Amino acid sequence: MSLKLGDIAPDFEQESSEGKIRFHEWLGNSWGVLFSHPADFTPVCTTELGLTAKLKEDFAKRGVKAIALSVD
Repeated sequence: MSLKLGDIAPDFEQESSEGKIRFHEWLGNSWGVLFSHPADFTPVCTTELGLTAKLKEDFAKRGVKAIALSVD
């Protein structure tokens, strides 16, 4: 399954660094950025994902929540 900009991502329930979440419930009425990276300890993990985490408050001011997922 592939998602394109503006598509509605499927709902899922998952353990996260913030505890168990159900994606659509966690997202609420916010816009969302679903950030995927190929594996732990790759350049994406240490640069783009780190910057996204640092910008969490800036995203929140705009009503956007970012969430990252990985295959591992």
